[in-house]
Amino acid sequence: MRLTRPMLAATAAAAVLALAGCGSGDGDGDGADKAAVPETASGSLEHLAAEVGCKPTIQIDADELRQASCRKSDAHGKFLLATFATDRGQREWINGAKDYGGHYLVGRKWVAVGETKNVTATLRKTLGGNIEEGQDHTAHSGH
Repeated sequence: MRLTRPMLAATAAAAVLALAGCGSGDGDGDGADKAAVPETASGSLEHLAAEVGCKPTIQIDADELRQASCRKSDAHGKFLLATFATDRGQREWINGAKDYGGHYLVGRKWVAVGETKNVTATLRKTLGGNIEEGQDHTAHSGH
């Protein structure tokens, strides 16, 4: 399956909206940011999923992008796990997805998108990586 940039951006947007929604705001994850962060994990989508103890449900299986949804009980929510063939493809995907909000745990050629900050903070305890935030849409949601 060949994916184009517009398809990747649309997939990223749909994943973020489905997982995070606008302004979910559940849990802040600030405590985990101060804790020791392990060396950033690497490997296949299945390897990363096994590291955090989830069985991935594959959504996209293409040369440029592999994407799956996961649920981890101690993360208290769902998350999306994606691996990329190139660093550039990963950065383009993240940049497109961040416009829709969300919480991102970013490693080399992989990203985990959490429903909440707490999900990404919990995953970071195992996978390492850097947390990035998408645009905050709470002011626009009427909450």
